[in-house]
Amino acid sequence: MPSGQFIDTILLIALPASGKSEVRKFLRNLPTADRIRDFHVADTAQLDDFPYVAFLAKVDEEREARGLPRAFYEYKNGRFIFQPDWGLLLRLVSDDYHILKNDLPTPTADCLALFERIDGHRRDLNGPEVFSAMAPEARRELADAMQPAMDFLIEEQWGRREGVVANKTIVMECARGGADGSAMPLEPPAGYAFSLANHRPEVLENAAVLYIKVTPEESRRKNKARYVPGMDDSDLHHSAPDVVMYNDYGCDDIQWLIDNAFEPNTIRIHAHGRDWDLPIAVFDNTDDKTTFLHADVAAWKPEHVKLVRDGLYGPMQGLWKAYQAR
Repeated sequence: MPSGQFIDTILLIALPASGKSEVRKFLRNLPTADRIRDFHVADTAQLDDFPYVAFLAKVDEEREARGLPRAFYEYKNGRFIFQPDWGLLLRLVSDDYHILKNDLPTPTADCLALFERIDGHRRDLNGPEVFSAMAPEARRELADAMQPAMDFLIEEQWGRREGVVANKTIVMECARGGADGSAMPLEPPAGYAFSLANHRPEVLENAAVLYIKVTPEESRRKNKARYVPGMDDSDLHHSAPDVVMYNDYGCDDIQWLIDNAFEPNTIRIHAHGRDWDLPIAVFDNTDDKTTFLHADVAAWKPEHVKLVRDGLYGPMQGLWKAYQAR
């Protein structure tokens, strides 16, 4: 199918528990031809920064077990010690995008190689390197202890890779925000203006943005409701603590970026020495349309499916027009 029928790359963004995974599930279960016609989304390849969130948390656990200070989070499931690590996560996901987009070999479960990538991006963000500061033997011991987490990351990020992506829409999911009550624009490294600028140029060149709108209050409610004990590594069932929800996800800067855009239906991101006007659409989920999508497809009621379809149709048609005009 010609790529002129669908969006190449979608940055799927929202506050936590806003319905991102549910929207992906809804689109995935539509017939391909109908999905392209109505929403301009082909069969998808998925990339998410949550596997890296979970990996960094495991690094801290292993460092603590060895009497070393935590390197990434203040405490388990806490806030970042070095706040620009919000950008680190998207740099890591952009590395994966480069692999997918160029049909390069799937990465092996090599902890030491990932340690080097993390330190390199940390260095570019003017942050402290973590692994190069360790003695070689200690770094190797940490890598050995991290192998199960590394295997999990590779399976989560790459286990569903199916051939080349020339006829697919790549969906890249993340959540960003700032402290409750923050003035706009958000000060870096908070918010989407900072984080999205950490994507590679090839991402920004091909991307459109789908933002799912909910209130911070609703995000906090659904964040607690989705939690399943013992499933902290699951992108569907983990829950961020209140200190994170209020300080990192208490608001976001998308509406400010839309209101201050230089082109209609876009947001401007400054990165790599230039401005990128990314097409954007907003799916309003403030009146929850998506929770029913957790159930098996056979249990979906037609009237609920219609609400999602109708809610997405207009924004996605507008996004397609803005995407074609860029």
